[in-house]
Amino acid sequence: MRKIGTNCLFLLFMCCIHVTAQKTGKQSSAMSHGENIVYDVYFKWGLIMPRAGEATFSYNRDNSISGASSRYSLHFKTTKFFDNFFKMRDTLTTYYDGGNMLVYSIKMSDEGSYYSVDELKFRNGEENTKIHSRRYTLSKVKIDTTLTAIGNVTDLLGAVYHLRGINRNKLQSGDTFPLTVAIGRDLVKMQFIYQNQSIVERGNIKYNTRYFKIDIFDEAFESTSTSAELWVGDDDNFLPVKVRTKLKIGYAEVYYKNSSNLAHPLKCRIEIKN
Repeated sequence: MRKIGTNCLFLLFMCCIHVTAQKTGKQSSAMSHGENIVYDVYFKWGLIMPRAGEATFSYNRDNSISGASSRYSLHFKTTKFFDNFFKMRDTLTTYYDGGNMLVYSIKMSDEGSYYSVDELKFRNGEENTKIHSRRYTLSKVKIDTTLTAIGNVTDLLGAVYHLRGINRNKLQSGDTFPLTVAIGRDLVKMQFIYQNQSIVERGNIKYNTRYFKIDIFDEAFESTSTSAELWVGDDDNFLPVKVRTKLKIGYAEVYYKNSSNLAHPLKCRIEIKN
């Protein structure tokens, strides 16, 4: 079960790539400090699709880490139903400096009988990025290594931070955006492929969106080609509205629930009149 939960979080983090490169240090105009966004997470097995958990993203000023000025955080918790057999309370926080370069991230995973911490420290050079990666539990250090990446590289949550910098008005069908994500001992390759404009309907609400297919080159997913699908709200916030992926056991789906203190009005949302 832990593998399923990790896949779900991985999906959440991957869903929102902001293609402004880690190297550029450019801040997305789609975001502002104080933003808070909530998502519902579902697992689907056969004909049943229970609500598995809730994920909350927040973006704030923070200089508690040396060299940092901003903090982007995700808190994930399973529902009471899922707590009965697989409880998760995960927190991931990513810190950026004044130039908006990623400097440090920490993921704390509390899954009942299993607790672990993942730390990544980024050192950005002109030719590559060095990442010191550590994973430890209450009893031992499980990973302590240095990774070297070239090009667009980030951590899991930094991936969320990165998609929303795309100029959606310049997107053309087939546009591809590659990224490398540091996870433990691995550098996971992925790419976003823009498809077209699309409508997402949920309950009595419709959303105008931009639709992407996502290739993720990781064994957690059923295939690398179209490992996931992503629908991003077609307005100046450019926030994810829906994500869907096929896992080795069933499907995972993520839906936008609510938000506060967005940088722009949520114009992509259209209420359906009965």
